[in-house]
Amino acid sequence: MATLSVAAILAENARRRPDRTALVEGDLRLTFAEMWRRARAQAGALAGLGVRPGDRVALMAPNTAEFPAAYYAIAATGAVVVPVHLLLSPSEVEHVLKDSGATLLLCHPAQAATGTAAAEAVGVRVVTLGAEFERLAADAEPLRSYETRDADDPAVVFYTSGTTGVPKGAVLSHLNLVMNATVNAFDANDIRADDIALGALPLFHAFGQTVSMNSVWRAGATLVLLPRFDAARAIGLMVEEGVNTFHGVPTMFVALAAAAADADALPELRVCVSGGAPLPVAVLERFEAAFGARIYEGYGLSETSPTATVNQPWFGARPGTIGHPLWGVEVEIARAETEDRVELLPVGELGEVVVRGHNVFSGYLGRPEATAEAMVDGWFRTGDLGTKDEDGFLRIVDRKKDVIIRGGFNVYPREVEEVLMRHPSVAQVAVIGLPDELHGEEVCAVVVPGPGGDGAPDAGALTEWAKERLGRHKYPRRVRFVEELPLGPSMKVLKRELRARYADEGMAR
Repeated sequence: MATLSVAAILAENARRRPDRTALVEGDLRLTFAEMWRRARAQAGALAGLGVRPGDRVALMAPNTAEFPAAYYAIAATGAVVVPVHLLLSPSEVEHVLKDSGATLLLCHPAQAATGTAAAEAVGVRVVTLGAEFERLAADAEPLRSYETRDADDPAVVFYTSGTTGVPKGAVLSHLNLVMNATVNAFDANDIRADDIALGALPLFHAFGQTVSMNSVWRAGATLVLLPRFDAARAIGLMVEEGVNTFHGVPTMFVALAAAAADADALPELRVCVSGGAPLPVAVLERFEAAFGARIYEGYGLSETSPTATVNQPWFGARPGTIGHPLWGVEVEIARAETEDRVELLPVGELGEVVVRGHNVFSGYLGRPEATAEAMVDGWFRTGDLGTKDEDGFLRIVDRKKDVIIRGGFNVYPREVEEVLMRHPSVAQVAVIGLPDELHGEEVCAVVVPGPGGDGAPDAGALTEWAKERLGRHKYPRRVRFVEELPLGPSMKVLKRELRARYADEGMAR
């Protein structure tokens, strides 16, 4: 059997680059050797607490040094990491602990109230990261190295953000995660050992964990952690630490582009990667103009480790697309209406994005029916609609569930959002379908006003703007203004929440 462990990412750096700075958080600087020493000591403490290979250990911590140390400690014992999203309520954390079968929760003091309440409710032991865990680690015999695992054994269980209801645990193997980190580092992006990356994406999420932490360390580069994202602070920290690599979600790029005007200095960025949600081309242009750095937009899901495609220097970047599949991964377009089999479509046709390769998960924990629905004919069905052009560039058009059918015509919210994002008074926008007596559904734009334009935007003016640029069935007849859009764990806009919020307007027009 082939053996492999995610823990090797840190262990090999400790062997090859012991004195290279691995992690920066505030005044704390740790080399790869120090980082691995911490992880081995903590792994010894976990073994002392009875953690065995295959056990599931929940980890609830922000982007502080405690997260990577505990993550690699859990992996080193051969146990499975269950990252817990920090914005969950106690009952939602309870669901994750119970559903995953976690035997222990490692919880940062900042999350202690929520974490402890949830763990007590389901009878799971809690150890607080920081002083308590350090004391246990100091008294334990450090592990000599990591426990070897079968390459297909589970390494991490990610709870999907639940945009469709109750969160499900996506099981990812050591092979899934090591390959995704390796291919991201050496094939998709040009990551070099002397790079310095900003770790602003939450590490409990697949994007932050694989692309920021694991890929950066797979290349032997330095990770600078930012526990709470603030655009001005991020710019200052990047300048201070000589950061040249930034991974973010569209909301972060929006904030950075806006904050750039007031910054004393800007970092010299070489690699910028966007994912987690579609990046409006207007935002990409704004950011690239401000920072003089190119954004490589990618695409993935928790179930695909997460990266499936990205704009890559090798193939050239094309704004508005999600680039090409990763090395060793196939991404195609299948007929969306045919659910019991995968029927691939010719170039240029719109259908459901399907993925197969080393990055595709083992399945949903304890949910064989959901797994069978998602995995068809060896392909993972993403639920996203897209196209592939003759040059192989993929484009996401929308979520299958978000398509609006107005008077029998399909309206893709993403297309309407791209147009509205170019209006000077719009900072962010989400387009949804609302029930309508006459047309079945009506197009509604939920807008966060921006600093541009002359004062507060006018609903009529936005409708006119869209009307001039879109087909007659596409422009929004309804416009609502909000201070902020509801975001899910992966910083995606929760359109179901918006639909629920405005549905009770009934058939008001």
